Amino acid sequence: QFLMANKLDTAMWISRLFTVYCSALFVLPLLGLHEAASFYQRALLANALTSALRLHQRLPHFQLSRAFLAQALLEDSCHYLLYSLIFVNSYPVTMSIFPVLLFSLLHAATYTMKVLDARSSSSLPFLRNLLEKLNANQQNILKFIACNEIFLMPATVFMLFSGQGSLLQPFIYYRFLTLRYSSRRNPYCRTLFTELRIVVEHLIMKPSCPVFVRRLCLSSISFISRLAPTVA
Repeated sequence: QFLMANKLDTAMWISRLFTVYCSALFVLPLLGLHEAASFYQRALLANALTSALRLHQRLPHFQLSRAFLAQALLEDSCHYLLYSLIFVNSYPVTMSIFPVLLFSLLHAATYTMKVLDARSSSSLPFLRNLLEKLNANQQNILKFIACNEIFLMPATVFMLFSGQGSLLQPFIYYRFLTLRYSSRRNPYCRTLFTELRIVVEHLIMKPSCPVFVRRLCLSSISFISRLAPTVA
């Protein structure tokens, strides 16, 4: 009754569980490397479906207008719909599947707890304990996801020069990264950029750091700071 009363949430729960399943079989290629590549695509397509459903839930009345598009781009679900489309037809990259896997795992865990509560407050204690431990580490997981999002930017450039990526991919991914940086719901990407900057500046200001390395890092920091979008 609980599942039928929340059909859209249940559909997203199932698609997230399927995303976790496909992502796990890509990361751990138990069925062979050829099958792993197909599971990579399935995971991203399932994530795209989940993101589309979540976006529909957030913005139920679709309009073909600039204002609606601007509103949609503020939603995290729109960001990860774009993310899935960027990588679904690209060369499989293990780093790119972790944000999809971990976000799906966190959201699926949250809804699984609701399903267990609807069934009985004491049902499946082992699973409850596992889900509670996962939720307790949510902040660390979100920071890890943000770290993946950031380091995928140079990875897309490397893929381009190695012949494994397209010319447009780094530019589209840069747009995705600016959306994540400006996210209203998830500040972790912005936080990680700040923390990485502080760590790098601390290291290069040590007397043992070569001058040319310090200048290179300061120039890189200045360049990246200019590329960062303005956050309201």
